[in-house]
Amino acid sequence: MNRHLFSSPTDAFTSHTATFGPIPEYPHRGVLTGELAEAGLAGRGGAGFPTAEKLAAISGRRTVVIGNGAEGEPLSDKDAVLLTHAPHLVIDGLVLAAREVGSREVYLYADEARLPNLERALSQRRHANSGDPDVRLIAAPGGFVSGEKSSIVNRIGGGPAVPLDRRSHLSESGLRGRPTLISNVETFAHVAMIARYSAHWFRSRGMNGAAGTMLVTLSGDLRSRGVVEIPMGISLHQLLTEYAGTDPRALRAVLAGGYHGGWITSAGLLSAILTPGSLAPYGASPGAGVVHGLGVSRCGLRAAAGIVRYLSGQNARQCGPCVNGLPRVAESFEHVAFGQSVQAHERELVFLTDMVNGRGACKHPDGTVRFVRSSLRAFAGDVRQHAAGTCEVGWRASGFDIPDAS
Repeated sequence: MNRHLFSSPTDAFTSHTATFGPIPEYPHRGVLTGELAEAGLAGRGGAGFPTAEKLAAISGRRTVVIGNGAEGEPLSDKDAVLLTHAPHLVIDGLVLAAREVGSREVYLYADEARLPNLERALSQRRHANSGDPDVRLIAAPGGFVSGEKSSIVNRIGGGPAVPLDRRSHLSESGLRGRPTLISNVETFAHVAMIARYSAHWFRSRGMNGAAGTMLVTLSGDLRSRGVVEIPMGISLHQLLTEYAGTDPRALRAVLAGGYHGGWITSAGLLSAILTPGSLAPYGASPGAGVVHGLGVSRCGLRAAAGIVRYLSGQNARQCGPCVNGLPRVAESFEHVAFGQSVQAHERELVFLTDMVNGRGACKHPDGTVRFVRSSLRAFAGDVRQHAAGTCEVGWRASGFDIPDAS
């Protein structure tokens, strides 16, 4: 039978249990971790870290489990859709993980708009005497960095949702100094599916040697947009034609992985597949499940400049690379994108990205640098054209006006 994350006809607990059945019981700890390792499940929040390794790394007493549904990535809707239409799969995964690591303290961190539906779901489970540990809901404030792991720990601990310059692993010392497991809500939903249907079932759902499925948000200049569940390892060509209904020849590039991802230009759209290894040469990754199309009539540098300016403003103002470095990167990128002293500002971007990379209190500067470098590489032809006062898509230099960044 073809099971998928949205198999349940409604979001009600009765519909969910009728569709998927009860949560499996394991005889002892370690069995679920072994099953997840065999399944090859990796995190679906961006970093793609193996889920079994996260569980195995948790040691100590009074452990904490946190589901991250903050979804600060502007181009992603997958977590919101999942929490709206399949909240019980996420809660199942949280419960299974809590049992595996011996936790009685479980949190679900999500956008405030999702909380009423999640509270209804938890109320339904309490009414059904499901025996779950108490799951506490925490509202995630808006902002790109609010879903970063240390931001979540800081917010649940009573502080602001900003990253911390951490020296210890969360698996050893997280919330209030206790061992803490944090994973994306989609990851927990897959945990619930693997526990029911086996590692072999999960692996069989991928393509080209990849394991499982993932949720992807399709956006931009694509004919079909929205959230879809796709096989991991699918080719970008097949994804665009079959799921997005778009001829790849109508696109200049695709942004894969979101604002901390990278651009894949027309040649790559014919050969790349949706795996970390295949996308790495482009400075991209499956990341947060974002595939954003850029049409042939759009200037890639102009599109990228708006993203870089956004990222420069989405910092916690806690370290030099964010406070000083990213605004200068955004300013220089805008000069390149809008045709003013292009060669000098391109050289400055190389210098600035080298200075910023690896020096931040969190990974936000590094992700911004990765996006900038990918943009300059993907749209190198535009850079040359802008330096000459023209553009590959036909604009003239006289039309290049840098917008007010305020």
